[in-house]
Amino acid sequence: MIKTLAKNIGEYKKDALLTPFFVTLEVILDIIIPVLMAMIIDQGISAKNQSSIVSIGIALIVCALFALLFGMLSGRYGAIASAGFAKNLRKKMFGNIQEFSFSNIDRFSTSSLVTRLTTDVSNVQNSFQMIIRILVRSPLMFIFSLFMAFQLNRELAMIFLYAIPFLAIGLGLIVKFAHPTFEKVFKIYDRLNQVVQENLQGIRVVKSYVREEHEVTKFKTVSQLIYKTFSKAERIVAFNGPLMQFTMYTCMLLISWIGAQLIVGSTMTTGELMSMFMYVMQILNSLNMMSMVFVMLIISRPSAERIVAVINEESDLTNPSKPMTEIRDGSVEFKDVNFSYSDNEDKLVLTKSSFRIESGQTVGVIGGTGSGKTTLVQLIPRLYDVTSGSVQVGGLDVRNYDIAALRDAVAMVLQNNVLFSGTIKENLRWGNPEATDQELYEACRLAQADEFITKLPNGYDTYIEQGGTNVSGGQKQRLTIARALLKHPKILILDDSTSAVDTKTDALIQQAFLETIPNTTKFIIAQRVSSIEKADQIIVMENGEINGIGTHEELLSSNKIYQEVNQSQVKGFGEANE
Repeated sequence: MIKTLAKNIGEYKKDALLTPFFVTLEVILDIIIPVLMAMIIDQGISAKNQSSIVSIGIALIVCALFALLFGMLSGRYGAIASAGFAKNLRKKMFGNIQEFSFSNIDRFSTSSLVTRLTTDVSNVQNSFQMIIRILVRSPLMFIFSLFMAFQLNRELAMIFLYAIPFLAIGLGLIVKFAHPTFEKVFKIYDRLNQVVQENLQGIRVVKSYVREEHEVTKFKTVSQLIYKTFSKAERIVAFNGPLMQFTMYTCMLLISWIGAQLIVGSTMTTGELMSMFMYVMQILNSLNMMSMVFVMLIISRPSAERIVAVINEESDLTNPSKPMTEIRDGSVEFKDVNFSYSDNEDKLVLTKSSFRIESGQTVGVIGGTGSGKTTLVQLIPRLYDVTSGSVQVGGLDVRNYDIAALRDAVAMVLQNNVLFSGTIKENLRWGNPEATDQELYEACRLAQADEFITKLPNGYDTYIEQGGTNVSGGQKQRLTIARALLKHPKILILDDSTSAVDTKTDALIQQAFLETIPNTTKFIIAQRVSSIEKADQIIVMENGEINGIGTHEELLSSNKIYQEVNQSQVKGFGEANE
């Protein structure tokens, strides 16, 4: 874990190294200051030597100023190093997430990934800054102060050596009981993020069903669970304070008692005792600071483990050693394809699916909810890999292609249409960053989107809110279809992507496809028979199996499921017209 995290310090290694360097210089000066103060008392004040007071005082001021300067520099470089480290961690995680397959993302969940990129990284950032500053300063201060204390009086200095095992046992018990509780806390944070995310994304549904009170209750429940679990963890960690206070005051009382006896016995000067007390404070403060770092490490350790899990996660989908980058054409063939989301052949979502589609053909896919329609088409651009069998595009197994090249040749409009914050033009150019304005207009005309765009106040420069909340469902669908067309793909997949448009607009879109992109293979998943009746082939799905393949006329005469769907829709339209 530490090696994985350390690799992400990257270009901030210099800052990470300068921080402990300046901390060391600051500690050395802090160690010298008590010696100078003892000299002022013994050689200046007690001896009534004015010149010694002035010269030693100047040296004391210089040491204090330089200690302040080195402290400021260590703080500056520490802040740069920790912020840069956090930036690199986020960049590494986010970059790795972009390589994840859908199954990788499902394994973590979206809300958990958000928590890891935010809360977990902040915890690790704070710990890293404390490690390169306080965890360097405190041990150095402890060692140097203890050394100087031994030089002053061995008997008094031994008190600290007896205190260390007591502290070590106490802190070890705190770690043992606190770490598992903090692990639970961050898992509950994932749930809290999920509740907030779902609520904000579905706020219109919440309000339309007047379920605000239910959502507030759900949020309070998770929030209360975080409070209880975090409070439990903090109660365990809180024992650190009393443990340190007890140790510190016990040591000071023993030193005061023994030191007073030594002064009375004339074996120790007043200046030496004062220096000893300063070293006592430095030793105890260093121990206290180390315990604070220790607590922070307890809190951040689960966060670090969660971050490393994302960084080390390897995508289920990888390129072959010598990937093909040229896709010959848009022909598609499924050969005895079985698929399971859990790679368990006892829980297959698709079973023994076989068919061949020639390049340029239009293919309709129809079936009931959960029949496997979306799963079928997601195997073509290799969003998932088959459990067994093979999917071929252009006469070659999709696993032999470079993933980027394959997906660049396949444009897919998913069920959940996603638009990003930005203008309509910026959203459309996701399909082709180099597309000219004329190409944008042409794609929108094909998708029947040009008409409503030109009526908007700013036309193609109209700003789309996050998630496309300021356009209707049908408008969003047409924009995402236009975006897909701009890729000039060899294969175009529409996953129920015209469900929110009227039948007339749907027919115009289908007609435009036939006339303007005849060489593009088109897969159209639809619930309406009218959307696919002109397709070259129609695949009927039922319970993860292909129930029938053929033209509209062939299926009407031979396939019972297709007949029932067609009849129910014709009957429904007839009753609606009456």
